[in-house]
Amino acid sequence: MAKEYDYLLKVLLVGDSDVGKQEILSGLDDGSTESPFCSGSGTAHKTTTILLDGKRVKLQIWDTSGQGRFCTIIRSYSRGAQGIILVYDITNKWSFDGLNRWLKEVEEHAPGVPKVLVGNRLHLAFKRQVAAKQAELYASRNKMACFEISPLCDFNIRESFCELARMALHRNGMERIWRSNKVLSLQELCCRSICRRTNVYTIDSLPLPPSVKSYLRSYALTSSQCLNTVLNNSASIAKNLKCKTATSYHLKHNMRNGCVIS
Repeated sequence: MAKEYDYLLKVLLVGDSDVGKQEILSGLDDGSTESPFCSGSGTAHKTTTILLDGKRVKLQIWDTSGQGRFCTIIRSYSRGAQGIILVYDITNKWSFDGLNRWLKEVEEHAPGVPKVLVGNRLHLAFKRQVAAKQAELYASRNKMACFEISPLCDFNIRESFCELARMALHRNGMERIWRSNKVLSLQELCCRSICRRTNVYTIDSLPLPPSVKSYLRSYALTSSQCLNTVLNNSASIAKNLKCKTATSYHLKHNMRNGCVIS
């Protein structure tokens, strides 16, 4: 029986209690009949499958209660994790200040694992206590991607998990496996279609915004340079082949006539 996914990743949700980790899990499509489930050890587990560049990536997401007495559980589960989601509540400054403790715990037991910083409850932005710029600077200092999400509005949840999956697969070298089968973006398809019917000199006459024209010119130049390189290489190979053929012909002709080449 064929597998229902191409890659399987273990993801750990960490953060203080009451930051909405269960809200995030509940907003994801359920990938198995037995999850989500709660065990007596204080962890909740859920699986979901996302589509990433045409490949099915199954995420096994583990959540802890966020209380201090479950730090031993985090130590246990973080060892096999391929991605970490650090969650805070944008309406709770204390939950953001506590990220250093979680980050230290994760780095100690899962060093180098890709991480994404998630600010939950964006729908309560009118009660915001953590500025978006502050979170972005913190994420940048710690080499993390950063998202603000809202389970209530289903905003940026899947995007944050997709970014984490991409980072995890890239870290493990799996991205090279399907790069040739990568699904082209809509922008790439549009650029390819337009450049196929015009050239770099007539792009300025198109009824498009200046920023789009600039991107099209760059795309057209890059594509034409690649094409010219291929054509030049082909011409060089053909020329060399022609020279070798001519030399071989003259050598055979001279030998046939009894000529000696010194």
